[in-house]
Amino acid sequence: MFSFQANDLSIESQWRAIILFGKNSATYKFGFAKALLELVDKEKTNISLGDLAVPFAKSIIDHVTTNDKQGNSNSSKFLDVCRKYIKGEINDSILFSSTEKLGFVNVIDAFQNVNGSVVPNKFYEKNFANGKKEIVITDELLKLKEKYQFQNLDQEVDARWKLVETAWNLQINPSLLEVKYDENKSLFFIENDFMKRVDITSVRDSLNGYQKGKCFYSFQDISINKSSSNICEVDHFLPHSNKLIHSKHGANINGVWNLVLADGDINLEKRARIPDLKYLDRLYARNEFYIESKHPLAETIINQTGLLKQHRRAFLQKHYDLSRSLSIQTWKPSIELKATF
Repeated sequence: MFSFQANDLSIESQWRAIILFGKNSATYKFGFAKALLELVDKEKTNISLGDLAVPFAKSIIDHVTTNDKQGNSNSSKFLDVCRKYIKGEINDSILFSSTEKLGFVNVIDAFQNVNGSVVPNKFYEKNFANGKKEIVITDELLKLKEKYQFQNLDQEVDARWKLVETAWNLQINPSLLEVKYDENKSLFFIENDFMKRVDITSVRDSLNGYQKGKCFYSFQDISINKSSSNICEVDHFLPHSNKLIHSKHGANINGVWNLVLADGDINLEKRARIPDLKYLDRLYARNEFYIESKHPLAETIINQTGLLKQHRRAFLQKHYDLSRSLSIQTWKPSIELKATF
């Protein structure tokens, strides 16, 4: 099942729980996450706020430049500093010293909290004793660096960040929100009230964390890194070839609800065949997993498939049955590892 359950204590899942399910009153946690990933990749273990300030500020600046709103608060001294830097009113030295003073007021204490409790295995400890202002990286973050999925985590953080800030900056009524899929560019995008397209982020980057970096069908590790020889494919669970028929019955086959990530060889093997019925239950669970995470993909899936759980399940069954009626047989992957979620 696609959920971060109590019995799923892998360090990859604990990290993803922070990114995908932690509170989003501001986007500082995403900048902090990217700074942690960068610095641990450089083998740093005792990290001063001065060390953190450089990658943290650079990430925030990159996002403020394109999306000014980075939180729910009406004012922020730290974001005002970032805006001054973007305008050329202050230099690097002032930016980084101000970041050290203002940028970490809440994020260090709040980052490792998910749904009111701290993750079981902390990725760092705060050390502000005896005049020090630093964090100490734990073995858990060092272990995470050695995991296959580490290569995907920075892109996943950025994708989640872009989804959150886009929803804030466009100020679209959630009931009207629809994140759309550009199949040619493999991008998610939104159209605003003036029908202007706003590209958000890569489909692979957005979906991978919710599949825990695994192929939807086979549970093999997959990569979203373009330089990887094992980069995954975006697959239509119900075949794209039947899109007109599904459209006549009220479904957009290019909708987020129908998109999954698959190992390249498995996707080639599947082609336009209908997955076995058991995978429909997996798709339903995956979609509910999105909805629990409270962001634009969640609203989009609700808008595409139904307000209530029973409506969404009935929607999937209806369109599965429709596809099944057009197919001779169902399909299962030649490889299927034991589920780890």
